[in-house]
Amino acid sequence: MKTNRRQSFSAAAVVFCFAYPLTQAAELNATATNSPPPASAFAPTVPNKTTAPGPAPEGMVWIPGGEFSMGSEGKCNGVSCCSPSTVADALPIHRVYVNGFWMDATDVTNDKFEQFVKATGYKTIAEIAPTKEEFPTAPPENLVAGSVVFTPTPGPVPLDNHFKWWNYVKGANWRHPTGPDSDIKGKGNYPVVHIAYPDAVAYAKWAGKRLPTEAEWEFASRGGLSGKLYDWGDEFKPGGKWMANTWQGTFPVKDTGEDGFAGLAPVKSFPPNGYGLYDMAGNVWQWCSDWYRPDYYARLKLAGVAVVRNPQGPDSSYDPSEPGEKKRVQRGGSFLCTDQYCTRYMAGTRGKGEVNTGCNHLGFRCLKDAGPAAMEKPLTAQ
Repeated sequence: MKTNRRQSFSAAAVVFCFAYPLTQAAELNATATNSPPPASAFAPTVPNKTTAPGPAPEGMVWIPGGEFSMGSEGKCNGVSCCSPSTVADALPIHRVYVNGFWMDATDVTNDKFEQFVKATGYKTIAEIAPTKEEFPTAPPENLVAGSVVFTPTPGPVPLDNHFKWWNYVKGANWRHPTGPDSDIKGKGNYPVVHIAYPDAVAYAKWAGKRLPTEAEWEFASRGGLSGKLYDWGDEFKPGGKWMANTWQGTFPVKDTGEDGFAGLAPVKSFPPNGYGLYDMAGNVWQWCSDWYRPDYYARLKLAGVAVVRNPQGPDSSYDPSEPGEKKRVQRGGSFLCTDQYCTRYMAGTRGKGEVNTGCNHLGFRCLKDAGPAAMEKPLTAQ
């Protein structure tokens, strides 16, 4: 959970990266699946056989596309935050087909984003003070440029009040990740953070790319595997090896950095997945282009389509915990994820975020379409 930009001025509540209420999704899922589920609803991934349509653009890798099982069953032996509510919006498992595409091997870095800013003069939402017209009831002293920052607590606290560790900090932005006294000197290869959705879209347009759909993102993150708990398999630390930048220690008091990093890590600090993509789990959340609805998968299932081709997401946003907020999907989890509070580094699990809100564990990566050559009818698609 974290606060968002609007709530920093109006003090409403928001739910993020937690077992948020998903009653509607659970009810629709029950309707879509009238019988007990099998041992696993996952079927093998059927990748396209089409090869890459030319040399890779700089910093990108080829994702072949194909047909796969999308979603998460969350089978992780009752770990505290791996519960039915954690994956309620990621059910039912359903078959999806996506075309092939190029994808950034890493999250967009500070160096890359700085190139964009120097070329265009772009200012992120966090660098622009909100106006009285946008927030008519906000006190004038609250209308300052800034962003949402995670702040560790001095000691253990109940995990039911995210305002204890999330704060709106004046002067926090991509150049100053934890506030005006911080900077990114020597961190050009770290993911850029404090990026709101329109900021990510602006960068992607400048770079001749776009943001991934949720389906494209999940196909890429799984790296050719099917039904695994994590992008690399079913063990969190195979052979004792850390595979992603997550939280160790008592949350939200201190990240002990047992994985080598207390907080954000440079890109490529952990092994890539089967497609050569880095940090598709942990480090920073990543924006997707889809609007967020907790019942989207259940509605797809009820529509009766055997294989959904290149889904673009629902037509509008709806989050029952905040029905008035416009939210897009976020994927991958972050360095703050832990089995004490958030296990959304698990493959197939979903996050969400208000579109005008960035924070210091939220970034993005882009993709580039490959054209008609990347399209192929999979063996079982209908």
